[in-house]
Amino acid sequence: MLAVAACRDLVRLVVPVACAGCGVADEPWCAPCDAWLQGPAARRDHGAGRLDLLEGRTLLPVRAPAVYAGPVRHAVAAWKDGGRSDLDRPFAAAARRTGAATAADVRSAARGAAPVLVVPAPSTREAGRRRGRNPVDAVAAAVAAGLRDGGVPAERARALRRSGGPDLAGLGARARGPALAGRVHVRRGRAVRGRDVVLVDDVLTTGATLAACHAALTAAGARVLGGCALAATARPGARDDGAPAGSAPGPVRDHRKAG
Repeated sequence: MLAVAACRDLVRLVVPVACAGCGVADEPWCAPCDAWLQGPAARRDHGAGRLDLLEGRTLLPVRAPAVYAGPVRHAVAAWKDGGRSDLDRPFAAAARRTGAATAADVRSAARGAAPVLVVPAPSTREAGRRRGRNPVDAVAAAVAAGLRDGGVPAERARALRRSGGPDLAGLGARARGPALAGRVHVRRGRAVRGRDVVLVDDVLTTGATLAACHAALTAAGARVLGGCALAATARPGARDDGAPAGSAPGPVRDHRKAG
């Protein structure tokens, strides 16, 4: 995996850089696109059907600073599957801020004396080989730092593994849960019983991934207190399109489509 990442870094030395959000030249992540990540780290779980327990209750609170739309959507795709690890820094900054906001949620609920485990959602082994890494690991490390900023002792823990199954990106909402059934497991030798946990994923859509992670961890005796993501899909009928406050209405200009 390190060899793959090193080759990608070498290629970037000779290939021109463009913003991963809008395509503007010579900037890996421009200020107007970064503004889409600067929203409040708000609760987004009420729009995720697999986390919905009805009557206003959810399986776990999940915070995210952005709506999965516009330049954020383009950038997350480039970061996950386009080799754009140069986005680790801006994404980590947003994740750290989200972790600090989550600290208030978990501070009163945490019971154990040990640090909170910040657990990234696992990818399949095939996806890890293709990408050369698990990008969510970097986000989880930043969330742990944010929790510590908020006064909650925390550490990243790669406690879960996923045993195969299809790429969820190509599946509809109803197919995601069955695709993950029985495929998320606590890693052998990982002691999670009695530990408090915060889950981390890159994007919250239906909540199927976090629900599967929650099930595996609680079955092993852990207490899942909440979750964090970089972005979440908008709730049906919601007015929030993810655009920064004060920005011009409509989609951000996409320089990749410019002639």
